[in-house]
Amino acid sequence: MGDQELPGVLVSGFEGPHSICEDHIRKLQKHFNLITMQEFLENKTQFSQNIQAVYVWGGWPVIDKELLQSLPSLKIIASVGVGLDHLDLKLIAGFGVKVANTPQAVSKPTADMGMALLLASARKLVKGHQLAISPDTKNFNINWVGQDVTGATLGIIGMGAIGYKIAQRAKAFEMKILYHNRTRRKLAEEEEVGATYCERLDDLLQQSDFVMLAASLTPQTQNMIGKRELRLMKPKGILINIGRGLLVDHDALVEALQTGIINAAALDVTYPEPLPRDHPLLKLKNVTLTPHIGSATHQAKRQMVENLVESILACLNGLPIPNEVLLK
Repeated sequence: MGDQELPGVLVSGFEGPHSICEDHIRKLQKHFNLITMQEFLENKTQFSQNIQAVYVWGGWPVIDKELLQSLPSLKIIASVGVGLDHLDLKLIAGFGVKVANTPQAVSKPTADMGMALLLASARKLVKGHQLAISPDTKNFNINWVGQDVTGATLGIIGMGAIGYKIAQRAKAFEMKILYHNRTRRKLAEEEEVGATYCERLDDLLQQSDFVMLAASLTPQTQNMIGKRELRLMKPKGILINIGRGLLVDHDALVEALQTGIINAAALDVTYPEPLPRDHPLLKLKNVTLTPHIGSATHQAKRQMVENLVESILACLNGLPIPNEVLLK
């Protein structure tokens, strides 16, 4: 707990796996009295009237009806990142509370991560690294082969801010770019990156050498890639997921990878996170896994906290809220 004269902001905590980023604490304390979830639960009477904002980092604190009912002065929930699947927007709006996130801060580093996973999987970088450092390695296999990226076809599912930045990067690799999205981009935007719209997801899957998932998780997109969709992909196809784990049916993906229906997968997101230590995806050699680090750069994290501080202050002062999430 800090300066009680400042507006109260509820945070998950300062220690442990769900604590807010250490670098953010000092920046936040310049403007707000930070109250941890533990402090709040231990003394709701003291803090409930003082908390005007909740700072959500990595999905914590969990925003549910009970918490909202216990915070009568709450004006805004400031959530790091771009995904909103951890928030019930209708429930929050019903309490008259605003929501803000940080889409600009995450789009570039997440797109970089998507291309990194694409390249790593195509050229078998992890396997190559393991071979190069193994004490058992006596010779390098001159017949080692991966897949070309330059000139290949990339299918992007989800052409929002992140998807579009992926297309910009793929253009530099002279890739043919297809995309599937809820709404079609403007013709000028398509022409800028050389992207072709696929109204039918099936068309994208059948034509792409690489399929990149950058879609938001909604009831409509959950398990959008299942057994049927994987069978539509090319046998040499590679699936990359930087969106949300639940976009993909994991059981179907395991089967497709084990039986050669697709060549490989590279995943920055899974469900759950982390996967159980005995999950079959962890044992497959044609899978590259990273621990949901798409936006995990110093620069992105700094921009996130700056964006959310700006949004909270704007809301508390009755000004237009930057990056406000509007209920559709």
